Amino acid sequence: MTVVSVNCRCPKKYFASVPNCYYKRGSSMVASKEKLTIRDLRARAVVVPLGRPVATKVGEFAEWPLILIDLYTDEGVTGHGYLAPYIRQSVAYITPTLYDIAKLMRGQEVAPFQTYQKARASLRLVGYQGVSMMAVAGFDMACWDVLAKAAGVPLVTLLGGTIEPVKAYNSNGLGLMSPDRVAAEALELLAEGDFKALKVRVGRETLAQDIAALRNVRKAVGNDVILVCDFNQGLSLGEAMRRCRALDSEDVYWIEEPIAYDDLDGNAKIARETATPIQIGENFYGPRAMYQAIAAGACDYVMPDLMRIGGVTGWLRAAAIADAAGIEMSTHLYPEISSHLMRVTATAHWLEWQDWAHPILAEPFKVADGHIHIRNVPGNGLDWNEDAVSRYGLDV
Repeated sequence: MTVVSVNCRCPKKYFASVPNCYYKRGSSMVASKEKLTIRDLRARAVVVPLGRPVATKVGEFAEWPLILIDLYTDEGVTGHGYLAPYIRQSVAYITPTLYDIAKLMRGQEVAPFQTYQKARASLRLVGYQGVSMMAVAGFDMACWDVLAKAAGVPLVTLLGGTIEPVKAYNSNGLGLMSPDRVAAEALELLAEGDFKALKVRVGRETLAQDIAALRNVRKAVGNDVILVCDFNQGLSLGEAMRRCRALDSEDVYWIEEPIAYDDLDGNAKIARETATPIQIGENFYGPRAMYQAIAAGACDYVMPDLMRIGGVTGWLRAAAIADAAGIEMSTHLYPEISSHLMRVTATAHWLEWQDWAHPILAEPFKVADGHIHIRNVPGNGLDWNEDAVSRYGLDV
């Protein structure tokens, strides 16, 4: 046994279910295990309905597929994570890769930086992006959850941060609906958690319709609410230049993904010639892609997505790049895990809030006063509602 003379934060109710948890004994802690060993993985697919279907320039979403990941260790600690691959078909591609990674890692120590590198290397012949990175990210999220649970602390604490509320904007709706309907929904979204910021989808058939929608929202919510807008990569470069310049006079906090994410030259042109900040990043596959976009001047802000940036490990590496470049960094999806990471991100900006995973969570995170409140429990705070998982289960 290893004796460690620091205070234990593991709740008493937790140690019984975590054999290798650090537990308090007098004024010291005793670690009952030297390390955690990867044993197996289970991936289950669900498709949950969205409370508000969202129409965007690139598609309409009335339901949301999720891949729920359970990583098992020999010592009895189970880590959780999930992936949200947008469309049902993606589940059939990502899940086998997750199992391949788990097979490769079986019997190895839970050490996210090492498993991240090894998993990436094992997939280099099929490419580092796309499904490869998504599967690595999901495995990585679960590994970090295992470590935090074993230490008996929230993920943010394990990473060196503190549990504090994280400011968020509500992204649960305001799709490409008729401009005369957006005002009512905007007020509903503000009331969901006393939010002070909202996302408005743009990219309607005409620029006039987009401007009408934004003005209707602004009139309804007042001047103190921050509005960000998102074109979802739906425009050509020429049309993006026209519309983004027009939005410069509409009090928009940022313009998100006006054109294809990988057109760095085009995005750089828009960023140079538009007064409103340009936000991209949800499609960065790994930290290097973010570095390349920043180096190209393709954006003013960045917002990595955990599934694409490489999970917790990928996020930490990307956050260092953003810090070095002095660029503010927001999140995309995965608010439960992302909230922990924002507390250890030097240039943390805004957390994107959606409740899309709520139907299968045993205890959703609390949102109040425009902030997400991190659960003060060991790990990342994800626990499954098994009845809901059965109800929404999808056969792969």
